[in-house]
Amino acid sequence: MTGLKIIRVGIWGLVALVTAWLIIFGRELPLRQSERTDGQDSSTPTIGRPFQLVSHNGQVINNDALRGKPYMAFFGFTHCPDICPTTLFELTDLMKELGPAADDFNIAFISVDPERDTQEILKGYMSSFDPRIMALRGDAEETATVVKAFAAYSRKVPTEDGNYTMDHTAGVYLMDGKGGFRGTLDMHENREVRLEKIRNLLAGSS
Repeated sequence: MTGLKIIRVGIWGLVALVTAWLIIFGRELPLRQSERTDGQDSSTPTIGRPFQLVSHNGQVINNDALRGKPYMAFFGFTHCPDICPTTLFELTDLMKELGPAADDFNIAFISVDPERDTQEILKGYMSSFDPRIMALRGDAEETATVVKAFAAYSRKVPTEDGNYTMDHTAGVYLMDGKGGFRGTLDMHENREVRLEKIRNLLAGSS
């Protein structure tokens, strides 16, 4: 084989290697790029993004106000026939069971029905539950923001009588003292499992 042929074979071999590399890895590079640019920066949390609401006692509550203590948050509305009041009664009972440790975390009941859940309505509604549980509300835009902040869901559903109800995420979010998501509390779980989750949340935030 002449020197020229050897050079040609070498060049074609190099081209083949480059082509193979592009086939194998070229598909992966755009995917990685889209993963970086599709949504939020990797340092931005998916759950627990910035929001600002007002409590049933008139306090402005946002991420900074909740920072420093772990907290639980869940969505609902005062016209809810069963899930919302049941969850609030269950949380009231769990707080009683935990005793003084219940002072070390916050609970936020976030209304998804700003049209009907005024501050006055919420204040009367919350009188049936542990006074440490705060109800939060905002206008339509603020409500939509907080629903997105927790990657939650809510939707107005018309009823046959011309009124409406609200379909919404029912789980209780467990958030640490830095605002990080640490799982959920399901009221269908065994009572001891729920208590253990709360104790673990407190221990992990100390």
